[in-house]
Amino acid sequence: MAQRARVNTAPAYDEDDFDDAEPVRIPSSALHYQRLADVRAEVGRAPADVQGLGSQRNYRASNRSTIPPRRSATQTGIPVVHGSRQREADTETDEIAIRNTDQLIGTIFRPRFHWTVILGMAMFTMLVGWVLLTMVANWWQVTQDDWHYGRPRTFQVDMVVGHNDSATNPSHFIAINLQRHIEIIELPGGDSSRAKIYTGPTLVGPGQELAVVTLTFKDVNGDGKLDMVVNVQDSHFVFINDSGQFRPVRPGENVQI
Repeated sequence: MAQRARVNTAPAYDEDDFDDAEPVRIPSSALHYQRLADVRAEVGRAPADVQGLGSQRNYRASNRSTIPPRRSATQTGIPVVHGSRQREADTETDEIAIRNTDQLIGTIFRPRFHWTVILGMAMFTMLVGWVLLTMVANWWQVTQDDWHYGRPRTFQVDMVVGHNDSATNPSHFIAINLQRHIEIIELPGGDSSRAKIYTGPTLVGPGQELAVVTLTFKDVNGDGKLDMVVNVQDSHFVFINDSGQFRPVRPGENVQI
């Protein structure tokens, strides 16, 4: 196969066609002068947008409305409300609202009781008060007895009963509540060597070990001699003066206390 011959189609140029010299370089002084001239031209000219805004303001000022303002807008006697006064007014308003709410709630939810409930509560209160008063009275009585009679309860008295005694040497009597057992000791004429012991009643009941025992002397049978009466609270026990000593009352014996 025969090869196709290559044909050079590039145009032929002659070196003489490019006989122009290289471009000449502009001096830097000329460039600097040209830039200053451009800046001066820019400074002397007003920007377009600035001129537009100024003209727009002048237009608005010239076309401002001539309608008079409302009367409410021209009032000058309106008082100025300061912030602190406004806060105080708001606080007072809130407090009034809270009080009104509390009163309303109290009125709505106020309990209502039947008169029998009130009567029962009053009676219960009186009962509790009576119990407390009784307890206080008992405590005070026991305290006073402790001061006067001690523990065990002891009572002493001198009396002329005709048992070898006299006004100058009376007989001495001691009454003791010893664990609810009443005992009376007599010292005739004050002589302990001839002491006599009389056994009294035995007390029964709670707190009787603190009961006070006392002695009184009086003629209960009319024989002219002083008899001995043992007193324990509201009870009285008589011992008859007979033959130089005391004895309990016999059944059927008439006595007057």
